[in-house]
Amino acid sequence: MVPKPKITLYLDTVSPFAYEAYHILRNDPIFKNVDIKYVPIFLGGLMNKCSNTPPIKIKNKDKWINVERLRWAHAFSVPIVTDMPPNFPPNTLPVQRVLAGIEASQSQSAVIAALDALYKAFWAVGQPIYEPAQLRSVLASSLGGEEAADKVLGASQTAEVKQRLVENTDKAFAEGAFGLPWFTCTNTKGETEGFWGVDHLGQVVQFLGLDKGVSGNGGWKSVL
Repeated sequence: MVPKPKITLYLDTVSPFAYEAYHILRNDPIFKNVDIKYVPIFLGGLMNKCSNTPPIKIKNKDKWINVERLRWAHAFSVPIVTDMPPNFPPNTLPVQRVLAGIEASQSQSAVIAALDALYKAFWAVGQPIYEPAQLRSVLASSLGGEEAADKVLGASQTAEVKQRLVENTDKAFAEGAFGLPWFTCTNTKGETEGFWGVDHLGQVVQFLGLDKGVSGNGGWKSVL
């Protein structure tokens, strides 16, 4: 039996481009036969490991980011707020620790449920998910109630979960990541390569041997 192509998508909720990549992988039929794993990391930690300057602190690029995120959202019909969420960029370390705890102890379906809700709240609605009360509310709605939310919030404060996020970030770095979204892809031949950026999804599709014709999304005309 020919193995399925695989993608590991490393992400942080602070990145609009990681959100767009996540939304496309979750919803475009091109990826329906791909084994996809979503792994939360801390983008700030990755940037430090790379000695990389955050884009928001680079003159002109800070303005370009807002334009570019809207271009890609429009191209692929990704719901996104027109204005940046309040107090952008927030410290997402508490959010990412929660996600790392879910990823470490539960199934990918639970990770996806949490990511769906958090991304929608932050990037589609503009809610401050980094605020404790808002984070708890979003988690409760996606994980089955306040008790489940409190459980993952409590776990996120443990040394084990904090270390899990560090390890995830270190793994992304070891696989070549210097920004997000980062895709580590393995095709049916067993070959593995890394790709950076939602604008390189066309290369991801080509490397994995996927058929863009099944999509029907005009956004694929925007990528190589």
